[in-house]
Amino acid sequence: MNLTKTRLHIMKNASELPGKGKTGVSLHCHTEHSKEMLDFLPHYAEKLPIIAQFWRRERKNYIKREGRGIDFSTAHWSPPLSAKDVYDIEKRQINDAGLDAIISLTDHDSIEANLIVNEAAPEESAPISMEWTVPYEYGFFHVGVHNLPKDRAIDITKTLLDFTFVEENQTNERLTELLDMLWEMPGVLVVLNHPLWDIELVGQERHEELLRNFIRTHGRWIHAFEINGFRSWSENKAVIEMAESLGIPIATGGDRHGCKPNTVINLTNADTFEGFVDEIRNEKRSEVVLMPEYKHPLHWRQMQSFSEILKFYPEFREGRKKWFDRVHFDIGDGHGVRPLSVHWERGGPAWLRVAIWTLGVLGGPRMRPIFRVVRKKADRVPRDVSKAEFDIRPMDEIIPELSTGSPA
Repeated sequence: MNLTKTRLHIMKNASELPGKGKTGVSLHCHTEHSKEMLDFLPHYAEKLPIIAQFWRRERKNYIKREGRGIDFSTAHWSPPLSAKDVYDIEKRQINDAGLDAIISLTDHDSIEANLIVNEAAPEESAPISMEWTVPYEYGFFHVGVHNLPKDRAIDITKTLLDFTFVEENQTNERLTELLDMLWEMPGVLVVLNHPLWDIELVGQERHEELLRNFIRTHGRWIHAFEINGFRSWSENKAVIEMAESLGIPIATGGDRHGCKPNTVINLTNADTFEGFVDEIRNEKRSEVVLMPEYKHPLHWRQMQSFSEILKFYPEFREGRKKWFDRVHFDIGDGHGVRPLSVHWERGGPAWLRVAIWTLGVLGGPRMRPIFRVVRKKADRVPRDVSKAEFDIRPMDEIIPELSTGSPA
């Protein structure tokens, strides 16, 4: 392995972790407080076999009935588990591996989950963090902002979200001011999450052009790039290569939305989150772990997560039990955004219920071997770290004329 900024571990068994570090740090976890947008739904519905036919028919009928298309711009869903549930699952996985645990929950544009954990169990001292949506040119990026100062976290969050949701604030100059503000807080960690993922659905080539522009203009304020537990090995490998070329450490983020713990974690010998941040920000080094579960086929793990997200949970409080309690939509009836359960008693049309049942079957353990067979060779995780060779290109081949160095 030819990396200088990041030390990578590929685990066959979690029991191998003791002795490799003192503390495991889990970043990028989503709870019920995360609003997950649904504007991507038409894009994927058009591509899914069988479902696409039903989708086109439903869309046509809706336009005929309502005189307009379905508006997904305000629709969102939320993951099933509470802040405390997610925190406890992440902590248990790391503790069971023989390490102390630090958990940073990062819901989309919300710090509510961490405030709840800290209030319920102050001794846990969860960093106050979120996944910040950063509009940029014709797209946007997701930035992990970890460990906001507790006495200022609410005000800082409001300032950041004024950039996200107020269009006239979305200038390069204002973004520079905000990133510089975060840089001046020595305990804060800023991570560019899943940087190579075309999350805006603009096409991979346009996304990578957008990424180069973003790094060229704002990269000096980014402390680490993320390799993501729900992105393929080939994509994560490319992120590692890019980060190494640019002299930037790697951090992991599991990006869990269902009920299973993150498949990637960070290692440190620090006792505190501030000590972990210091290693990345100032020493510019990191140590990351791919847990054994990360080796399972990505598409199977995605199906497994979908089945958990869409599952019925009888033990949950009212208004959270059914998946269509957790999906919110504005149908244009003047009542605004409301749970789909207000409109559906049984979970929607029969074809949709069958599709959801199918996702549950595909996410079952019996289907995993099939996904393993059809997985691309480039997405097979190396058996051990000695087999993981990286193509590290000169920085100017990645992003010509990049302004380097730390902010003044």
